[in-house]
Amino acid sequence: MEFPSKLLEKAVEEMSQLPGIGKRTALRLMLHMLKQPEEQTMHLANALMKMRTEIIFCNSCHNISDKEVCDLCANPLRDHQTICVVEDIRDVMAIENTQLFKGIYHVLGGKISPIDGVGPSQLKIQSLVEKVKEGKVKEIIFALSSTMEGDTTNFYIYKQIKDYNIITSTIARGISVGDELEYADEVTLGRSLVHRVPFENAFKAV
Repeated sequence: MEFPSKLLEKAVEEMSQLPGIGKRTALRLMLHMLKQPEEQTMHLANALMKMRTEIIFCNSCHNISDKEVCDLCANPLRDHQTICVVEDIRDVMAIENTQLFKGIYHVLGGKISPIDGVGPSQLKIQSLVEKVKEGKVKEIIFALSSTMEGDTTNFYIYKQIKDYNIITSTIARGISVGDELEYADEVTLGRSLVHRVPFENAFKAV
């Protein structure tokens, strides 16, 4: 692809690094931006820069946040003894959209995957175990995707906390095996949370 400007070529190259954005789509976006008022482009650039430099992780649940403790964890109306364990921020957003879960979250930041070189120490597992040890937790809900990596991660955490007096459950398999949580429709995901089952039972059924 020939470019009339090296600056345009560089912008297209950077934009095409984003997931799902090929060079043709990136070019179309860049040409669109060139037609817009310069101030609109600056607003976008500033928003991206502030997002990248100012977003932090919640000290409690590890969700992304603008403050040291996110709004969900800081909300006194949430059930702080019920923790839903998820892989990342997209899963938190998906579950929140159901408006059926009133507890708080714990974001692991991934799943155990030896093939990808991801082990337990690279995830936010220990801080979850510490919460359980401190007696702050009544129920842990495993809400990872129904994949081999998700089930492996669930079972690893379960082994760390099974000797403590808490309930462990997993979302009902209204979510198809192999599906990612973020792509489930809100009704199915909501029902899966409401009809969650004891984790031990889910493990025995596998």
